[in-house]
Amino acid sequence: MWLAGTSLALAAVHPVRGFLPDLKFSLQGAGGATVTQQAFAGKVVLMFFGYASCPDICPTTMAQLAQVTESLGPKADQVRILFVSVDPHRDTPDILQAYVDQFDPHAIGLTGDEKAIAALARRYRVAYQIERPDPQHPDAPYEVAHSRGIYAFDTQGKAAWLASDGESQEELLAALKPMLR
Repeated sequence: MWLAGTSLALAAVHPVRGFLPDLKFSLQGAGGATVTQQAFAGKVVLMFFGYASCPDICPTTMAQLAQVTESLGPKADQVRILFVSVDPHRDTPDILQAYVDQFDPHAIGLTGDEKAIAALARRYRVAYQIERPDPQHPDAPYEVAHSRGIYAFDTQGKAAWLASDGESQEELLAALKPMLR
């Protein structure tokens, strides 16, 4: 349908409270330590699924999230960025943490085995596809594809909103600020 002369403003950040489940996971962080949602109690969490060797979406989104948290000034300490790898074959906990450290001191790199990643992705309706690495050529490249959503959880771990990585820093800040103290 063509709407001549009208301007449609689509919601940039989509509220998901009541539509997506609370923040819940058990994954591995730096040094292989088990990390659960309880580590982020009282913090606003921005969760993004990707992989450390991603050539485009992931570094752009991580840079964007880092700019958003930096814009918060002292309130940035109330926010944690969780970068969950969908590529457990290449992304070790320490590789992930080194990757996210390049962007933001409030970012945490998380991974797990294939089953744990698939379960978490299903929980939040994250689409991804990974080629099976060739066991006879473990260093051979393979393709990974993933969706681009940024998931926000409030200080109680309740799903608050979902945004595309294409949203502007201002739109993300406008959605994030009301969640802070």
